[in-house]
Amino acid sequence: MPDPAPPRRPTLDLRTLTPARVALGRSGASVPTRALLDFTLDHARARDAVHAAFDAPGLIAELAGLGVVVNAARSRAVDRGDYLRRPDLGRQLDAESVEALTRVASAPCQLAVVIGDGLSAAAVHAHAVALLTRLVPLLAAGDCVAIGHVVVALGARVALGDEIGAILHARMALMLIGERPGLSAPDSLGAYLTFGPQPGRTDAERNCVSNIHHAGLSYDEAAFKIAWLLREGLARATTGVALKDESADRAPRRIGTSAPG
Repeated sequence: MPDPAPPRRPTLDLRTLTPARVALGRSGASVPTRALLDFTLDHARARDAVHAAFDAPGLIAELAGLGVVVNAARSRAVDRGDYLRRPDLGRQLDAESVEALTRVASAPCQLAVVIGDGLSAAAVHAHAVALLTRLVPLLAAGDCVAIGHVVVALGARVALGDEIGAILHARMALMLIGERPGLSAPDSLGAYLTFGPQPGRTDAERNCVSNIHHAGLSYDEAAFKIAWLLREGLARATTGVALKDESADRAPRRIGTSAPG
């Protein structure tokens, strides 16, 4: 007798599990009109996020509610076009910002927080203040990690935090920045931690907590990871490939239910 046919597996609709473009169907040799229209809309949203204006004064006003002193800075990129064409300029402070930050730098501090527009100002406006609202109490608990400075930076790339941290004599720099928009997440925020910030640091010397947005990592989860990495990085005097993220082993049973958005 022939072998019996294998049991049929239930059909799994992958679209319920991911915002990625899967199981779109087809219309003849192409995708359905609805899928094409959705793609066009998401592509437009991603482009808009890249070119969205960064309201630095408004963000500074919001951050004042957290009881922190905030300074402003900008990179050497003179406008958005310059920023996109010359990534190197986004990694360097302009002369006025160097002078201003040098004036406010005093004694060494544990942590400098830099909030930069990056490639999605929309992500920063949507999530940065809410994330810091969760993070500040976690840093104040137990072995307190003191925030020495908060800087809002215009035209920023990730590495701009290295120069800012060095000027402010910070042992650790935390850069919150808008990530490159994707077709399913135009407003994703990333957090980059660098011990001993200095110009010339590489990405291998940083830790990253990414995909902080309404359909990604929640504020509570992200704040817990960042706080754990900050404490461990300061205690071990390192970040990057030498610091493995083991925060999940220390997380409470239930992180919380609050989510971005």
